[in-house]
Amino acid sequence: MKHVYRLKKLKNVPIAFGQIVHELAEKAVRLFLEHGHVMTESELIGQARGMMNRAYTDSRDQKRQWMQKPARFHMLYDMYYGGELNRMEAEEYRRRLHIVFKNLLWSGSFRDITERPQTMQFQQAEEFRFMTVDGVKIFVVMDLLYRDLEADKWVIVDWKTGKEADDDRSQLALYAYYIIQKYGASVEEIEIRNEYVLTGVQKSYQLSEADIEIMLQKMKQSIHMMRRYQLDMISNEPVELRDFPRTEYERRCETCNYKEVCLGLSQNN
Repeated sequence: MKHVYRLKKLKNVPIAFGQIVHELAEKAVRLFLEHGHVMTESELIGQARGMMNRAYTDSRDQKRQWMQKPARFHMLYDMYYGGELNRMEAEEYRRRLHIVFKNLLWSGSFRDITERPQTMQFQQAEEFRFMTVDGVKIFVVMDLLYRDLEADKWVIVDWKTGKEADDDRSQLALYAYYIIQKYGASVEEIEIRNEYVLTGVQKSYQLSEADIEIMLQKMKQSIHMMRRYQLDMISNEPVELRDFPRTEYERRCETCNYKEVCLGLSQNN
């Protein structure tokens, strides 16, 4: 299980980039709310470059330490499996830093915070949030949540560092359900926003009760499927690895964090 946990912590360059942008977006919001300081584009880029460099040097020099404490050190997927970083991909994401932080600072949600904070009631980003669905604890991680007192509504913001995807709206339905359960809000009082910082596009949605119900049905189906591979519900012990079906789409294995586990199992059979 420790082996699988380590592999879970592997990150490819796009994932590492997205995590860095999200972490700095949270920091920028927190610094403004606590100290009134608006981080500049150059500050954000400089800190992001330092974080990207650390991910690279950890992967190159700290593999033994990562094996022992995978949550404290970084390991990039390419360097774990191939030993080399894809330089062209890394340079492309370094080039994107200027674009995403410029768009972050000019996004409607960030400007709401900095230009009219007196009309906002903020919920702490680091607040420990969870809810229960069919007896399973579901952790809810929101990029930004605030109540717009002027418009009398809750606003859920999700920073997106990639391209638009079909499931972006449905993903936020889970967050809306949490607000309904936690604060007794109606679905009409909730606005969900995707801020695409790579393109500078903002998409806002007003969900319906049907959207929430569809999300819950999908969630319950997923929980039911996961329980089929749970040997003991109390200890959360899984069935044997060989009892998990192998994917029919083996091209996915080329970029899967866990491929060395499956390859090792195949070689032993």
